[in-house]
Amino acid sequence: MKTTITIIDDHQLFREGVKRILDFEPSFEVVAEGDDGSEAMAIVEEHNPDVVIMDINMPNINGVEATKMLVERYPDTKVIILSIHDDENYVQHALKTGASGYLLKEMDADALIEAVKVVADGGSYLHPKVTHNLVREYRRLASDERSDGDSSQAIEIRRPLHLLTRRECEVLQLLADGKSNRGIGETLFISEKTVKNHVSNILQKMNVNDRTQAVVSAIKNGWVEVK
Repeated sequence: MKTTITIIDDHQLFREGVKRILDFEPSFEVVAEGDDGSEAMAIVEEHNPDVVIMDINMPNINGVEATKMLVERYPDTKVIILSIHDDENYVQHALKTGASGYLLKEMDADALIEAVKVVADGGSYLHPKVTHNLVREYRRLASDERSDGDSSQAIEIRRPLHLLTRRECEVLQLLADGKSNRGIGETLFISEKTVKNHVSNILQKMNVNDRTQAVVSAIKNGWVEVK
């Protein structure tokens, strides 16, 4: 069974570019397109896609408002928000309204394909840069709570060598740094395929569904440093 996808974006050239990337993946099928949030409900009702890729900034009804309506009426449909904003307030607002993913428009093709696969399987996906911003803020708040006002208190980083290999610990740290698979590969001088294998092993060993959950869990356990 193919993952069916609808793209909602008011910029036709960008929409066509996204569709072209998705068409290269044999397991994907783009079944409909729209250029306004007000069209999203009718399109989903007609085509019942597995995943809706939704621009956040559109006339009439924006992506966040359209997502809220879609999720309330069609809870099985997963929404990935596309945005130029990496501010955590935008991200949190989108996720609170029911989005399962948040991608920046500076994404590469691999990130788009990976996001659709993760979200279609029931997970959540955040652009690596967005993940880094969120977990950095989480770490700051957690540090403030632990130090009880004493900002000089050091946070001990304990690598999870009881659970992960040294290489997997390195990959986990780079995930927390906001690196994409390509960026991790370039940093460690390994192929993207090898990076994907490491990430898959990390998720399985940590018993989480996606890289965002892995990073948040690692932050809570003090396994990675957020710079």
